[in-house]
Amino acid sequence: MIFVRYRKKSRLGQTRGIVFVAALTFTLGNCASAQNAGSALPNAPQPQNQSDDAVTVRSTPRHIVEDQAAIWTSPARLNDSNATGPALLVLATAALITTDHEVMSKHFLDTSLNNHAETASNGLLGGFVAAPLIIYSLGRIHQDDHASETGILGGEAMVDSLAVDEVLKLSSMRERPTLDGAKGKFFQTSVGLNSSFPSTHSIIAWSSAAVIASEYNGPLTQITAYGLAAGVSVTRVAARQHFPSDVLVGSAVGWMIGRYVVRRHRHAD
Repeated sequence: MIFVRYRKKSRLGQTRGIVFVAALTFTLGNCASAQNAGSALPNAPQPQNQSDDAVTVRSTPRHIVEDQAAIWTSPARLNDSNATGPALLVLATAALITTDHEVMSKHFLDTSLNNHAETASNGLLGGFVAAPLIIYSLGRIHQDDHASETGILGGEAMVDSLAVDEVLKLSSMRERPTLDGAKGKFFQTSVGLNSSFPSTHSIIAWSSAAVIASEYNGPLTQITAYGLAAGVSVTRVAARQHFPSDVLVGSAVGWMIGRYVVRRHRHAD
């Protein structure tokens, strides 16, 4: 009898978590749904209008405030033509949440693997954080406006992503895979700011990668940027720091924000 009650309570908690995450994912996923005419891939979030402001370090704080307003009000622009992307992301996230416990309770249990994966993820993230600064510095040295713009927009995208990430963490309060047998329960006040959902590493890496791959859109650059960002996401799971659903949402939202920042503010070619 006690076991049956526990199972019912566990399933109820999981269902509430899925509903909550679905709502948040749909809200943010709406930003990524719009497409250019003739484009095969979503360019999301789609800005209403391109900014006329110059991309400078001084203008960046104002741009970040504008970005946040656009991101969190994106559901108001939801319609039949742009709901497919968010819906697919919600379904994928919900599916992963239902399997998170099984995956993390049976796999990635090697401490040595966990340690190496965490070292790798931290190293890769450091590269993504440093890349915009390096590109900006080189642009200033060589008077290359395109490089300078890329560096500034990369930094802007990472700040935007970090702001969104903190709101999601404070709202979800999800346990890490290392706690409570990897049940991944949501709304645990003891978690505080250390919520597992979403992956901070993933959201920052993918936002930086999206800016670099959009500004320098050659095949080799895109493969490298997105391949390394995928490496960050995979190693966060292998390190047992996050569940698969955490890195999916972090990666998707980071990519959306990076794409939005470029499409909203880019000027240099």
